[in-house]
Amino acid sequence: MSHKRIPKRKAAIAAGGVVALGAAAILLPNANASQDGASGDAAAAPKTLKAGDASDLASQLAGLLGDAFAGSYYDGENKQLVVNVVPGDNNNVIVQAKKAGAAVREVDNSMTELEDGARTLKAEATIPGTSWAVDPRTNKILVTADSTVTGEKWDQLESTVQSLGSGMATIKKSAGTFKTFVSGGDAIFAGGARCSLGFNVTAGDGTPAFLTAGHCAAGGDQWSDAQGGQPIATVDQAVFPGQGDFALVKYDDPATQAPSEVNVGDQTVPISQAAEATVGQQVFRMGSTTGLADGQVLGLNATVNYPEGTVTGLIQTNVCAEPGDSGGSMFTQDGLAIGLTSGGSGDCTSGGETFFQPVTTALEAVGATLGAGDGAGAGDQAGGGEQAGGQDAGAEQPGAGEEAGAGEEAGAGAGDAAGEEAEDDSGLTQTH
Repeated sequence: MSHKRIPKRKAAIAAGGVVALGAAAILLPNANASQDGASGDAAAAPKTLKAGDASDLASQLAGLLGDAFAGSYYDGENKQLVVNVVPGDNNNVIVQAKKAGAAVREVDNSMTELEDGARTLKAEATIPGTSWAVDPRTNKILVTADSTVTGEKWDQLESTVQSLGSGMATIKKSAGTFKTFVSGGDAIFAGGARCSLGFNVTAGDGTPAFLTAGHCAAGGDQWSDAQGGQPIATVDQAVFPGQGDFALVKYDDPATQAPSEVNVGDQTVPISQAAEATVGQQVFRMGSTTGLADGQVLGLNATVNYPEGTVTGLIQTNVCAEPGDSGGSMFTQDGLAIGLTSGGSGDCTSGGETFFQPVTTALEAVGATLGAGDGAGAGDQAGGGEQAGGQDAGAEQPGAGEEAGAGEEAGAGAGDAAGEEAEDDSGLTQTH
């Protein structure tokens, strides 16, 4: 039986030029190693943690503290988990959180109140061009409106936010327009659309596959690693809009050896497992239009009202992206798969807001395992959740193909600019 590697250069699907956009991306192995910051005479002092370990601790404390838990975030400067607590009459919750190694902050808004506020926004202000997510650093709901939200729409949004009460939410106006970034680390093509491959996975039936954005399925069922090339993979499941933005695409050749890694240009980053995002965490994003970029996680469980419909359960960040980056991988420097690029506003010149599909929920929904079938990522087994919505999700997006065309123009410009080399202070050489 013949075996071929997809892609032909170390990554799952070969891209054109990789574009570094001033991201100051430093990918150093074993950086930010976890340490125990507590000493024998200061057992309650906050521990020094990696972001991944902080996420695990946050999940544990959420269960331990119950209604007193009001969210958490990662303090990257001090490498500590900060936990918001509504103490009430039970000060023991603060003692418990400190003993667990978290830095504790008392706040006014409980998670129940913040979630109730988000439900009110959904019921009364589901307006295309808006989004909202809980920001644990401010203990408020961050509501964002793009440039299309004006006049009566703006008045409706503003009055809804005011109805939540003082200190519950803030509104931010974005100069850009919320859209999906159709036009993908490595580029993948279908018809007139170009997207980015996210992560290689093993489907529930043991066949090789990859994850990308669900809205990319609007471009077609069959995907190639070269524009106009022969198809190499076929959409199996796709969800968009709705409860996520993800697609499972199976390689047509069952002998495909698809590595669990992200191609960042002149090197690859091995991906070991999927992990939950943490607010404040530094993340990297790879896409076929703009290459490598980095930034921070700003919010979790975000709701985004795209023109095509509402998508829930996303990760909000300040990592830039542009058309063609859709579906691309968001990951950490120590090899954790975090998200798939969905959409947002702005670009990599002016910045903006971006949203990502969590990898963990995508894996669970499609019943896949991160990594190749040879055992890579085997410890990250996804639960076999309900089958995703299928290819019909993409068929409901009449305008997606047009956006894809615009994205190709952006990608062409990026490719023309590739070739000049710049080396950051980590020694990682990139093209821009």
